[in-house]
Amino acid sequence: MIIIGEKINGSIPSVAEAIANRDAEFIKDRARKQAEANATFIDCCASVPEEQEVETLKWMIECIQEVTDLPISVDSPSADVLVEAYKFCKRPGLFNSVSGEGDKIDKIFPIMAKEENKGWQVIALLSDDSGIPKCAADRLRVFGNIMAKAKEYGIAPSRIHIDPLVEMLCTSEDGIATNIEVISTVRKQYPDIHITAAVSNISFNLPVRKLINLGFLVLAMNAGLDSGILDPTNRDMLGLIYATEALLGEDDYCMEYIGAYREGLIGPKK
Repeated sequence: MIIIGEKINGSIPSVAEAIANRDAEFIKDRARKQAEANATFIDCCASVPEEQEVETLKWMIECIQEVTDLPISVDSPSADVLVEAYKFCKRPGLFNSVSGEGDKIDKIFPIMAKEENKGWQVIALLSDDSGIPKCAADRLRVFGNIMAKAKEYGIAPSRIHIDPLVEMLCTSEDGIATNIEVISTVRKQYPDIHITAAVSNISFNLPVRKLINLGFLVLAMNAGLDSGILDPTNRDMLGLIYATEALLGEDDYCMEYIGAYREGLIGPKK
């Protein structure tokens, strides 16, 4: 599974404090620990006013790249910020994110289409100018529009991480049925595409959130989720990922699961 480490995000109070104080060691430590926990990408989100975002992301990206060569998920709601901030990365990473909203796709996809940027990938949210669609059919309509744009710009499905937009379980009318329908349909239509999710969104405002998160992760992986924005240092979460991949037949002879245990990534902390 592709793991997008979520722990360097200015919406987290301790990270916001580190950003405000330009505490480079704090940022580096979080990057280092996520890399050691087998993250695939390190997400980097400033969560500051847009006029400060490019400069702040530059500083954060430089901190991360001092301690790991993992690719960076450059995270901003502004396509204009992404257009500038990705240039600070030493290697291709992940644009986080685009959607059917406004002209975001038409700003990011042309950059990805350039020969020198062929290694870049993107997270695409299934929302548009009308907001987050409430039903699976409408989210899949947005998905169709995004893939039409991808074809127009020559962006292969394997470079796209579709985010079905996980919402709070406690305010959902149909539980996770919409998400599961969207994930499974996208997977059937495009076997090579990636499907991602901010896993912890499902449990907002619920007690013992980790139980909901773990349960949702298994269901989503069974439907076709192969990428996740999550905490790779959470040993329970990481262990469940390796276990679920083995149970789904995606880990020949459970070698990845056994290897993760031997490396001390899962199971009781040694």
